[in-house]
Amino acid sequence: MIGDRLHELRTERGMSLRALAEQAGVSPTLLSQIERGVTEPSLSTLRRLAGVFGASIASLFEDPAAPAVWISRPGERTTLGAPNGQIRYERLTPGNGQLEVLHAVLAPGEVSSDELWSHPSMECVYVVSGTLTVQVERSSYTVAAGESLTLDSNRPHRYLNTSDTETEIVLAINPPSP
Repeated sequence: MIGDRLHELRTERGMSLRALAEQAGVSPTLLSQIERGVTEPSLSTLRRLAGVFGASIASLFEDPAAPAVWISRPGERTTLGAPNGQIRYERLTPGNGQLEVLHAVLAPGEVSSDELWSHPSMECVYVVSGTLTVQVERSSYTVAAGESLTLDSNRPHRYLNTSDTETEIVLAINPPSP
């Protein structure tokens, strides 16, 4: 789906693969692979591509024909890679650009990004199992299974698994991050 949407946005603007790749700071080969569905882009790449279009990452997943009722089934969900390539997020929500709900399992030592980062949204992370460390600016918070943490994503933050067991989370972002 992301490849089709990306191709649609690029051709609507009369851009070649090479022109978009140059503006986004990615290789034309990578862009071609994304459009053909051969590879999935990282969140970092999605942010760069969305930036070229002056849009949110969620807009790259928008489906004008998104149904009013949508069932998310394992094995049929699109996935996103965290900026450093460690965490894989499964998208639990349809591509309507209104709400982003993601599911992830963090292995011991995995982080959502190398550096703290911010974006204009609100986030709520629910820990299904394990323990999650959430860094927000200079503070760290420990969130155990069954607990949740809500934060203003304008504040630099990131998620870490500092334990020796897997941590499973569900993350809601509203509006979807740019």
